[in-house]
Amino acid sequence: MTSVLRVGGVPEHFNYPWRLAIRAGAFESSGVAVEYIDYPGGTGAMADGLRQRDIDIALMLTEGAVLDILRGSGNRLLKVYVESPLTWGIHVAAGSDLTSPAEMEGHAVAISRHGSGSHLIAVVDAGERGFAIDAMRFVVVDNLDGARRSLAAGDAEIFLWEKHMTQPLVDSGEFRRIGERVVPWPAFVVAVHNDALERHAGELRAVLDAVWNTAAALQASADGASRVARAYGISENDAAAWLDGVQWCRDYTMPEAALERVIAALVAQGAVAAPPESLEGLWHAL
Repeated sequence: MTSVLRVGGVPEHFNYPWRLAIRAGAFESSGVAVEYIDYPGGTGAMADGLRQRDIDIALMLTEGAVLDILRGSGNRLLKVYVESPLTWGIHVAAGSDLTSPAEMEGHAVAISRHGSGSHLIAVVDAGERGFAIDAMRFVVVDNLDGARRSLAAGDAEIFLWEKHMTQPLVDSGEFRRIGERVVPWPAFVVAVHNDALERHAGELRAVLDAVWNTAAALQASADGASRVARAYGISENDAAAWLDGVQWCRDYTMPEAALERVIAALVAQGAVAAPPESLEGLWHAL
């Protein structure tokens, strides 16, 4: 009987290659059936999914995956998934009085959940601007739809989210983007729990290679942007700009310098007390 590998990821264009690969039967030769599961709640929800064994591997924001491991989850990173850095849009409601990130201190920030990427990056951004992190106020909204409701009601005033996914809301006038934050490390990594490592050790690399091949084919195809646009409800111009800049990673080498930058940021913002003695506990070499 073919075993099932359950993969969790955010419902965003970064993970479109998984859907395409499943549709095309790209995993048939890997010896495992792949089930892809959307996690609108993001990296924090996927960390819970790994912990509860609802999924086997997760396509997590790098900073969230690293923090989860440093806090004792026992998970491991297998590879960088998306090598290009994520650009976070800093958003407010269209009618907000805020016009610049310099004005954000003291205003409530919408986050999908505590420990999520939207939470961590809001803290990193505030620290980089010299704001008082201890005084930050957060409103848990679960996902993008929750953020829309929260900003509209005035419960929260600021929301950080991947800028291409919020572009339709900016274009429609629902959100106004007052700034951006580009993080200095790869956007996404592949995280796995130890039980899945034991069960699927011989199949993981074949699965991940098939996804990279699918992503490369999408990027090279003449209709790639139109397919992404249709799948995620964004304009073809925005899809083309995103597809031109995104870099899915083929390599399995541990990105030591990038991980050290992530850990330094987490320590600086008080998310963890001190860096680990070694990076080896974060990584599993395939």
